[in-house]
Amino acid sequence: MGDKALIVTWIPQTEVLANEAIGCFFTHCGWNSTIESLCLGVPMVAMPQWTDQTTDAKLVEDVWKVGVRVNVREDGIVSGDEIERCIRQVMEGEEGIEMKRNAMKWKELAVEAVCEGGSSDKNIDELVSKILARCK
Repeated sequence: MGDKALIVTWIPQTEVLANEAIGCFFTHCGWNSTIESLCLGVPMVAMPQWTDQTTDAKLVEDVWKVGVRVNVREDGIVSGDEIERCIRQVMEGEEGIEMKRNAMKWKELAVEAVCEGGSSDKNIDELVSKILARCK
């Protein structure tokens, strides 16, 4: 593949998403994948399949405004043209810039939450304290 691509048997998804070359993430919108993408500031093209994924895709598109959801035809198929349209929508133009801006905002919030004194840091400390108190 030369210097254009690298084929590996497996790589952690977060390492891929953290790479600056990644402009968007085509995802089924499982909760873990959605959170990883948000925490790394990567806009998404959502193609949910079932259960929680449809709700997650709605959050991505309508609430957080960090991506778009593909349109599925009546026969259950998503066309290549539709996938291309969605990728272009996320990657190009003012709307794409706004989605990237929103994704970066969520990344900043995630970093703040896990830093010392952040909400996640405080919550994990509180959980550990409660567990230790029960063990005494």
